[in-house]
Amino acid sequence: MNKTYLYKVARLTFKVIFQSTGEHDADGFINDEDLITSCRPFLVEGASDEPCCFTLTVDDTARPNNKGREIGQFDCGGNNHGVYRLENGDYQIVVSDVCNRKCCLLQANADFSCGTVALRGDRSMRAFGLNNTLMMMFAFANAQNGTLLMHSSVIRKDGKGYLFLGVSGTGKSTHTQHWLDWVEGSDLMNDDNPVVRFIDGQTLVFGSPWSGKTPCYRNIEAPAGGFVQLKQAPYNKISRMGVINTFASILPSCSVMKWDKRVYTGICDTVGHVIETTPCFFLENLPDHEAVELSFEALTGKPLK
Repeated sequence: MNKTYLYKVARLTFKVIFQSTGEHDADGFINDEDLITSCRPFLVEGASDEPCCFTLTVDDTARPNNKGREIGQFDCGGNNHGVYRLENGDYQIVVSDVCNRKCCLLQANADFSCGTVALRGDRSMRAFGLNNTLMMMFAFANAQNGTLLMHSSVIRKDGKGYLFLGVSGTGKSTHTQHWLDWVEGSDLMNDDNPVVRFIDGQTLVFGSPWSGKTPCYRNIEAPAGGFVQLKQAPYNKISRMGVINTFASILPSCSVMKWDKRVYTGICDTVGHVIETTPCFFLENLPDHEAVELSFEALTGKPLK
């Protein structure tokens, strides 16, 4: 019997269908929602009349289409996934983990509103493949409706969300942890992949089911109070970024496929709206209290007590 689940992330509803085959893997495991436990805070209870931004069917019997051509590699947290475009415009994406093990095959239509994923491997590989598939479906299906899935660590303070950006290893999680340690009343919204949306002239940030190595899966939202691009340095210095540098800072932090004009244009348009309403700062920093003082004062306009 098939099992269907509805989830609502950042006010957007999507559907996941687990196709029943009656077969177990080598460990006696059947695909089910236990593979995506981080989605449970976002589960929609009961029936819903809201339209779904995408539907994903989990079906291990799905097989690849050999008529596709590779058009690029999608970097998802250091894991490169092979992307293939079929003759009819649909996509095939092979998801690999950090050990370069192929975890699943995603087949999606051109606008990512509908997809089928075949999982493989042990339980951890299947969970990795399915969670990465959901991230991509969410990011690309919503690219044209003011939605960004970003690589960022987000702190909430006094009702506003503050996003810290930077490539892996620049100290985003360390800096937000220092906020938690030294800024009274602050809390972590997400540590790796929050959702940013531009709605009715306002930039909002949302928790998501995807938070990297930190289990922070919170169904919460807040107005975005600002962005901070981090860079490690032997000193602490913060400055307000101009429009061009802000765009160049935020866009690489978004999940995007440059070779897909629909996705890329939609995301660029949203980034443009976001930077019109939300300040961005550049913080050269040490992992210390002074760096937190600088970012706090720049973002809130108040000294850190």
